[in-house]
Amino acid sequence: MGVLEGQVALVTGGGSGIGRAVVSRFIEEGARVGVTERVAERAEELRSQFGGDKIVAIAGDVAQLADDKRAVAETVRAFGRLDVFVGNAGIFDVYAAVAEMPEEQLGRAFDELFAVNVKGLIYGIRAAVPELRKTKGSIVVTASVAGQNSGGGGAIYTASKHAVVGLVRELAVELAPDVRVNGVAPGGTLTDLRGLQSLGNDDRSQFSAPDMAERLRAANPLHVALEPADLAGAYLYLSSRRDARGVTGTIVTVDAGALLRRPRPPSPHGGR
Repeated sequence: MGVLEGQVALVTGGGSGIGRAVVSRFIEEGARVGVTERVAERAEELRSQFGGDKIVAIAGDVAQLADDKRAVAETVRAFGRLDVFVGNAGIFDVYAAVAEMPEEQLGRAFDELFAVNVKGLIYGIRAAVPELRKTKGSIVVTASVAGQNSGGGGAIYTASKHAVVGLVRELAVELAPDVRVNGVAPGGTLTDLRGLQSLGNDDRSQFSAPDMAERLRAANPLHVALEPADLAGAYLYLSSRRDARGVTGTIVTVDAGALLRRPRPPSPHGGR
């Protein structure tokens, strides 16, 4: 029997990348899954791949509370309950430097990114909590190594992911004892993380560069270019009623060791 046998999850941004890997793994482990996806074509692909008895795909924008409430309602209507909410939808600033960004773009970039990465997460949780309280369920959000250190993005993205880490810790207290709240912090992963419309780079993922896999391997001690499937197990663990029963307010980092401090090369004169 699968880890999530008989349970129902709702995954935002589940049509590609890490979100899609989570959807696939959850279904493999016995869950039925609702998916909120901004790109309608991806929602259709999910229905075709998994079938209507295991998935309900809802085209919607997480930054609109009405869409989040509709996603929860349609998931519960299809499957009768909600046990896990995965707040995964996110966008990226592609390392945009605040000091170099044209002034007329700065406010638009901030508003666009925080609308999805922070407000969209708060809206999704607000919509899901009434159903999660009924089932004593759990919330798992996508944080980032950018929420724990520098270098994971530009200042706007980094600020948004620090906000996500703060939300996990605060909501773990506010929603206890009924709902557990945790997060997964991916390191660099070969996923479809898009840029911002306001910066003109929303048509591509920064991880689509032909040399990106090699660059990722060189940046961590395990020499691994993480793929979305490498992250899915962390979401599964945190969603497990048995294995993670005592886990809340926690961020699980999956970065192949990239955040670790590496030793300095030895000095020819001895020591480091």
